[in-house]
Amino acid sequence: MEIKAIGCEPLSLKRVGMNDGHTLKVYQDTGGYVQLKKAFGMAAADIIEEVKKSSLRGRGGAGFPTGMKWSFVPKDSPKPKYVVCNADESEPGSFKDRYLLEYDPHALIEGMVIAGWTLGASTGYIYFRGEYNYLIKIMDVALAEAREAGILGKNIFGSGFEMDIHTHTGAGAYICGEETSLLSSLEGYRGHPRMKPPFPAVEGLYASPTIVNNVETLTSIPQIVEMGGIAWRDLGTEKSGGTKLWSISGHVKKPGVYELPMGYADMEKFIMEDCGGMLRNNKLKAVIPGGSSVYIMNSGQILGKNVTLDYEGLVEAGSMLGTGGMMVMDETVDIMETTKNLTEFYKHESCGWCTPCREGTDWLVKIFNRIATGGGRPEDAQLLLDICDNIEGKSFCPLGDAAAWPIQSAIKQFPEDFMKRLTATDS
Repeated sequence: MEIKAIGCEPLSLKRVGMNDGHTLKVYQDTGGYVQLKKAFGMAAADIIEEVKKSSLRGRGGAGFPTGMKWSFVPKDSPKPKYVVCNADESEPGSFKDRYLLEYDPHALIEGMVIAGWTLGASTGYIYFRGEYNYLIKIMDVALAEAREAGILGKNIFGSGFEMDIHTHTGAGAYICGEETSLLSSLEGYRGHPRMKPPFPAVEGLYASPTIVNNVETLTSIPQIVEMGGIAWRDLGTEKSGGTKLWSISGHVKKPGVYELPMGYADMEKFIMEDCGGMLRNNKLKAVIPGGSSVYIMNSGQILGKNVTLDYEGLVEAGSMLGTGGMMVMDETVDIMETTKNLTEFYKHESCGWCTPCREGTDWLVKIFNRIATGGGRPEDAQLLLDICDNIEGKSFCPLGDAAAWPIQSAIKQFPEDFMKRLTATDS
């Protein structure tokens, strides 16, 4: 497993793999919590402006501008405010955040306290997926270190500001990666999504103003305070600032977590050179670049196309950046089978709240199972697309879209893998 920065100095990966990098001592010895002290000397509006200038976009998949999100929090609300870290990381193909949580927990704490100071929040929560229980123990030790050192609690660094942070575990539900479902779960209810608006920034946890950000997003905040928004942005592109962590899996010789500058050019070079090329020197067939929820790409969309690894470049190439969970597949893969597998996942993880997703994903799985057992019909490809059309944009939350997009793109980009299974049967 490779853990390295390419084309930039390591920022998010600075302490990942370092001996005792998870401890307060090593964090402070390598410049930790200096930026928190700096932030205490800045006005909240100035910090938000620097985050806006940085072009930091949410690293959890949606890619919404972080500074803009923070600016939505009402300044004059009489209600308490909350900072919530989404450490659910349940997107298939994504495993970057677990390394930050395991090896650099204090970077997250510093980012959350800066966010709390900026937004006027005195309480923070880190919501972990159920399978990350071992990481909660690491984070709880780091939080205890921070409390003992006066980094959490009352009058932090003599600023007059107080804040504490608590860990909370889910039960392994994919739907709780969606921010409003996460908040429902955090309140002790079933993880169902909520109607928006109102958005969490106005009415979130306990009906109070709440910011929900991903682990990687929050650990970037101290970097921005240190460098300034423009300098951090210029590590990437104007619209996709800074560096980005990528989780690389599948048929490459060097899978792992890589930190790249946004706009890194290009995807072919990254796979074929930086990741060691294809396993067993097979040919590249397909890439899902941003986690299972984004459009699958065929080799013709990648090879010789100079696809840049940022939000705009991947949309132009026909997919999306998502969480940066890049899954690489070689010529031995049957895309019909991989799409069937993903569809079973989304059917299983549907919360059942709305009809299009609950019923639609069930019917998709039934059709895939029939195709896989030899009962495929020539009209089944269109039938799958018709069901996807009844799910996409018509579900209560984005899980429906996430279930539809892999199927739509797989049939479009790899029709041969479907058509060979869709043969006419005797009447």
